[in-house]
Amino acid sequence: MSKGILLAIVASTLFGVLYYFSTLLAPLDGLDLFGWRLVLALPFMTVFMIALGEQRQVAIIFQRLRRERALLWVLPVTAALLGVQTWLFMWAPLAGHALEVSLGYFMLPITLVLTGCLLYREKLSGWQLAAVLAAAAGVLHELIRSGGFSWPALLVALGYPPYFILRRKYLLNHLGGLWFDLLLLMPVALWVVWKGQLDLRLLEQVPALWWRVPALSLLTALALTTYFMAARVLPLTLFGLLGYLEPVLLVIVAMILGETLSAAEWLTYAPIWLALGLLAAEGVWEMRRSRANGG
Repeated sequence: MSKGILLAIVASTLFGVLYYFSTLLAPLDGLDLFGWRLVLALPFMTVFMIALGEQRQVAIIFQRLRRERALLWVLPVTAALLGVQTWLFMWAPLAGHALEVSLGYFMLPITLVLTGCLLYREKLSGWQLAAVLAAAAGVLHELIRSGGFSWPALLVALGYPPYFILRRKYLLNHLGGLWFDLLLLMPVALWVVWKGQLDLRLLEQVPALWWRVPALSLLTALALTTYFMAARVLPLTLFGLLGYLEPVLLVIVAMILGETLSAAEWLTYAPIWLALGLLAAEGVWEMRRSRANGG
């Protein structure tokens, strides 16, 4: 369990770094970054998978494709769901929608917790229940304040649960399944790269792109690897609640980029930050109890 928690924290931190790092790749736009991020991430992902000894999962999926027809539609669907989220993540900070997407990531833990409780009968501790209620209060305030949620926020909050449900139902909740998602996205990514604006002339004008574009893909591969390794070993409810760290970092990045929180928005985000504090307090309390019991 502690390994999964550490992986989730590392993944959230890496996604926060990615959110800011994407702004350092101007003049490339969100679509360019989507294409290059995926094209170069697949080789990095392959190396990580081999290093972790999980390449056999890819061979198993190829074998399953011959006898499980359901995978012929499941794999394209999971790839599409991941592709949309990858594009949105790169597009938002460059298009001035960073706070809207960060709100979606604040809502996502709630939808994941509901999924875990309703579909998998997972139980919440008292601390976790308090965290969910605090976060729900913030989300409810945002709904009342704005009269509804923006489409980027809803796309994040409602787009990920079906992805995780399909991965678990069809035994794709491992790095091999993620590798297949990236592989199936390659035609779209390559087309985007081919149509994009990154060429030798641009590289001559902005030499830093020579290392920043590969670095973006390396960070992507690391973030996805740690994220989905955490998703594999943690209950969906706890995995979702630990996801609160990521939107906190995304809001910080959005504010660094010049976006601001109004007085009313603080009433949305403060309860959600309180939820993260409750989870941290539970972790400290559990460690102290374990030490007191000699664990």
